[in-house]
Amino acid sequence: MQRGLLFIALAFVLILIYQRWLEEQTPPPVTVADAPTGSVKSADIPKAPEASATPTDVPISPAPAPGASSADGSSGSAHVVVTTDLLRVEIDTAGGDLVSAKLVTYPITLDEPGVPFKVLKQEGADIFITQSGLIGHDRELPNHKTLYKADKQIYKLEPGTDRIQVPLFWESADGVKYQKIYTLYRGRYDLLIDYLVDNRSSTPWSGYLYAQFQRTEVVPDRGLFLNVAPSYLGGAIYTPQEKYEKIDFSEMIDADLNRGEISNGWIAMLQHYFVSAWFPQPPGPYQFYSSVNRHPEGPRYNIGYKTLSSTKVEAGQQGKLSTRLYVGPKEQDRLRQQEENFVLTVDYGWLTPVSAPLFWVLKQIHSIVKNWGWAIIILTLLIKLAFYPLSAASYKSMAKMKKLQPRLQTLKERYGDDKQKLQQAMMELYKKDKINPLGGCLPIVIQIPVFIALYWVLLESVELRQADWALWINDLSVKDPYFVLPILMGLSMVAQQFLNPSPLDPMQKKIMMALPIVFTVLFLYFPAGLVLYWLVNNVLSIAQQWYINRTIGVKNT
Repeated sequence: MQRGLLFIALAFVLILIYQRWLEEQTPPPVTVADAPTGSVKSADIPKAPEASATPTDVPISPAPAPGASSADGSSGSAHVVVTTDLLRVEIDTAGGDLVSAKLVTYPITLDEPGVPFKVLKQEGADIFITQSGLIGHDRELPNHKTLYKADKQIYKLEPGTDRIQVPLFWESADGVKYQKIYTLYRGRYDLLIDYLVDNRSSTPWSGYLYAQFQRTEVVPDRGLFLNVAPSYLGGAIYTPQEKYEKIDFSEMIDADLNRGEISNGWIAMLQHYFVSAWFPQPPGPYQFYSSVNRHPEGPRYNIGYKTLSSTKVEAGQQGKLSTRLYVGPKEQDRLRQQEENFVLTVDYGWLTPVSAPLFWVLKQIHSIVKNWGWAIIILTLLIKLAFYPLSAASYKSMAKMKKLQPRLQTLKERYGDDKQKLQQAMMELYKKDKINPLGGCLPIVIQIPVFIALYWVLLESVELRQADWALWINDLSVKDPYFVLPILMGLSMVAQQFLNPSPLDPMQKKIMMALPIVFTVLFLYFPAGLVLYWLVNNVLSIAQQWYINRTIGVKNT
């Protein structure tokens, strides 16, 4: 049993080391020698303009005159600021695109409650912006380099209204007037973007819509060795044919994504706890693409979509092309409101079949107790009750093993260094007393998948971000600032060892005594909610083992 326990503990540590090694092996961003264009290659559909270097922040200035354009996408531009109850976004008139999005109700840290988390931004090393526009043949169309005109530069969702519209204007040389209209809603993180085409020219108009994200890759600081947050950061798409797929930065470097004839789906960029996604609007079909653009400070990764069927507007008529954008947290209820499969961006990894139900139960408990810390404690109790029959049988086996300790020690003294005879004698003793020496490992075998699944729940669920429990624990998703919970967890492991049979082999005994120290150090930088689960689980296990030992008549020696 002790060897099995040791093997499981070491296997768990190796899993964590392997995760860290995979992260270390991820190639850093490289400069691309030959930059592809900002869209997929197609013989009959025009390309989206090549993404230019991201402009730096500029002060708000008077809106430019209609019809003006900018060679670099920044000259003469202004930022239009729009505030709702959940979002504060900035739209650059150069391109008419979102270049900043702050989540009003999500502070960066608890120490800075007045500073909202910034999902989109165009400054610094971590650049993440949206780009969209129209493309077509034989005429100038507004794209993400076009300089729009804005009526005003500050918009605010007023009390009693459920939406706000922000129009941008541009007119081509051939007399076609365009409006790019953003619609933001109360209580929502999704935005509707409409392109209104007023064809005042003498010829029919046709065009295609494209929408993409442009982002740089920034490798997050993992801190100390096991202070890891292996959340997936990169692109993702969903199609009815292939379902959910990750398109990471290394894949974009290796080859452009070129997925055509998509009837439905979405394309996204994932961050830890947050996600931004384009949802193509009818009519389809669509083409999903990616590309990488050369830049002196490093590559710019583009991932987006474009329509494959053109929208036509006759001379003297009006037409509309639309797209929808989500910029916000991975709140699972909100994600399902967008599309049911959008919840897949909450990526629990290969243990999703275990993690997803765990989160659902945890959420139901939270809806009653209104505290995520107590919800974790109650969930731990429920898990313990669910596996009680198995764990009780295992603890009985361990209690019987402990009762056999004096006789096993006598056998060891009798056979000395003759390990083969010692093993034979021990197996005969186990057989005579009907004891399975590996039976005590079962509770730990059961706990490991649940433990790792709950780790992903605490790591990925934005609902637990900055969630308070009690006393000094004001954020269950980060480490205990005073390391009290990990130390208590280590002490609980020591207490368990006094209740369980001690290894006969001196080396195994030393290793087992070292395990509480190893796990305490390991847990120092784990989320406090996870350590809380393991601590409560240990306490319940101690109580159960103590009761069984007492029932069977085992002395704690």
